Amino acid sequence: MRRLERNGMVERRVLPTSPVGVEYSLTDLGASLREPFAHLYDWTVANASEIQTRQRDYDQRAPR
Repeated sequence: MRRLERNGMVERRVLPTSPVGVEYSLTDLGASLREPFAHLYDWTVANASEIQTRQRDYDQRAPR
């Protein structure tokens, strides 16, 4: 989370509670990743079967 905060993707807010709480929220920059990640997710779901087949094929060839 700290790296995301450092990169400007999230904002961190310390809550004045006991025990101390922390709240994270997406910045505009972080929210701008929703669409590209949605496309990547859709691609992964559409290709999951082929990816799993290739993983099995690789695992059978790879030395152990």
